[in-house]
Amino acid sequence: MLRRFLFVLVLFFAPLSAAAQDQAWVQIAARPTSSEAAELAAAYSGSLANVEGYALSSGWFAIALGPFERGEAESVLSRLINSGTVPGDAFVSDGGNYQARIWPVGAPVVAAAPTAPIEPAGPADETVQQAIASEALLNQSEKEELQIALRWAGFYNSGIDGSFGRGSRAAMEAWQIARGHEATGVLTTGQRAALLTEYNAVFEGLGLETVTDATAGVSVKIPLDIVAFEGYEPPFAKYAAANELAAQVLLISQRGDERRLQSLYDVLQTLTIVPRDGSRRIRGGSFEIEGRSDTVHTSVFARLEGDAIKGIALVWPAGDEERRSRLWTEMRTSFAATAGVLDPEMVALDESQSPDLVSGLEIRHPKSSASGFYIDASGAVLTTSAVTANCGALTIEGEVPMRLAHSDMGLGVAILIPTERQAPIASARFQTAVPKLGSEIAVAGYSYGGVLSMPTLSLGALSDLRGLNGEETVKRLKIAVQAGDAGGPVLDAGGAVLGMLLPRQSGGPQLPEDVNFALDTDALLPALSAAGIRAGTTARGGNLSAEELSRAAADITVLVGCWD
Repeated sequence: MLRRFLFVLVLFFAPLSAAAQDQAWVQIAARPTSSEAAELAAAYSGSLANVEGYALSSGWFAIALGPFERGEAESVLSRLINSGTVPGDAFVSDGGNYQARIWPVGAPVVAAAPTAPIEPAGPADETVQQAIASEALLNQSEKEELQIALRWAGFYNSGIDGSFGRGSRAAMEAWQIARGHEATGVLTTGQRAALLTEYNAVFEGLGLETVTDATAGVSVKIPLDIVAFEGYEPPFAKYAAANELAAQVLLISQRGDERRLQSLYDVLQTLTIVPRDGSRRIRGGSFEIEGRSDTVHTSVFARLEGDAIKGIALVWPAGDEERRSRLWTEMRTSFAATAGVLDPEMVALDESQSPDLVSGLEIRHPKSSASGFYIDASGAVLTTSAVTANCGALTIEGEVPMRLAHSDMGLGVAILIPTERQAPIASARFQTAVPKLGSEIAVAGYSYGGVLSMPTLSLGALSDLRGLNGEETVKRLKIAVQAGDAGGPVLDAGGAVLGMLLPRQSGGPQLPEDVNFALDTDALLPALSAAGIRAGTTARGGNLSAEELSRAAADITVLVGCWD
């Protein structure tokens, strides 16, 4: 009977057969304790079949689906990620590090046999004196790493200085008690290894390796199981997603100085991979950018290295913050500039170039845009209310954040206030004198959205002091304009503002293209006053040259953007 019992135990822990080793699992999560893993496995079991939980060789616990044939596992993984059923960082595992099964409770173990625990050279059971002796051999960075790991595990809340004082010893003792070890306050060689294994379990499946790119002149740790080298498009060396996890890594390399560093800082913030929300900082020859949205979290760092700019960027799916932040810390810590810099001429140019791309990366655009113009010295802007509806954020000039201070949908106007004080070159002077019928007028606006960097000036004439139905607050214009000009200033020959161009109405009678309307000064000034804006006025005429009128219009006209 005893021999039979021993035989059963051998089968229970025997390695998988060759056929079983071809199996694979879809690992969807990992947790530091068996109770947390079992709780999560139970939750997934309510909607998914074949949910299993295993102890990992790292000391953590995995929640997985399977087993499957490898091809089937990859298909299941793709389907579940695309449907949003499992996290985007789920992956296919061969089960090689799966040990005892913890879920379903009571089920037989079918995973691979336990692998040998990770132990450094040295005795597994050291005395306190031996532990002190082995600890004394640690260098400063190794001691700091232990403090970081203890803080991550929730046992240490003091500074990371590599000095094992009272706080560090108390943290070590608390960790030992939590892990069932004798509380000595000095970690043995094996305990230090176990603590660091716990801490680094978050990197499982990333394939984190140091890559030294001699062409770009950058050395950094990169998760090579998640991204793969795609090519060079200066100033970037691109590593694109290698699986369903939508991650990217960019190495930044270009010749430059303080001015070009500022330009790169500005350009990066226009890219779709860098969401608008998040912190930004540039000073001391370096910059950092954080961009966060519901779908992605991007971190960028760059600095001057002599006559070159070197840096890195990580684009990672939202909702995986612990792993992302740890990975970014590893990348920042390992980052080093080496000899070499990307040559901007290394990529041949062809007709596929697009103004919507920067080095192959898409530029972020607002969902709608219109024109507007400065109405006081603090940077307040008047525009059409049509552009401000259902906006998550408002900007002028593509980057200056604005707040909607006043909106009158009936009148068709909106007033935007900058979130930080601006100092425009000039602001509008509203004409209070009655203009002469048939006099020359001009409309300034961003006719084609943000395609052109400056507003265009369209010339025409004042057709009527009223609207088609006799409206007193509307002027009829004989001028051909574009949809993007709506919200822009209507100027007289002296550069004073006669009104704001209204959007063309959709539906109803189709008017000739050169028939448009402006909301006149008599309607605008009371609206501005009610909103607390002290607008400048004039009753004088004038006759500026075409060049002077164009310059005056450009000084006050802005591009208004509405963002999701």
